Amino acid sequence: MSSSLIAGLRAQCGGPRDGALLRFSLGNALFGEGQAAEAIDELRRALAFDPAYSAAWKLLGKACLAMDDRTGAAEAWRQGIAAASQRGDKQAEKEMTVFLRRLA
Repeated sequence: MSSSLIAGLRAQCGGPRDGALLRFSLGNALFGEGQAAEAIDELRRALAFDPAYSAAWKLLGKACLAMDDRTGAAEAWRQGIAAASQRGDKQAEKEMTVFLRRLA
């Protein structure tokens, strides 16, 4: 199921529907399949489309942590906290603050 989902999402990349949501969805699917390195690439692409996408920052931090990149995870969550704060996304801001504290 997930491999067909990933294939379907990849088929849309570069097309008229390409954007932050598509790349986030692809990154999320890849991360769910244990492909953290590929998920990181797609999440960074999502953030290139929308640097204030707090959910992408949150998942990027988790993917970096899965790759044992604690520095990358901390930086993603710091930027995500700033993005969430700017957008008024209090729940994402709180979650990433907790993740950052646990990392320290």
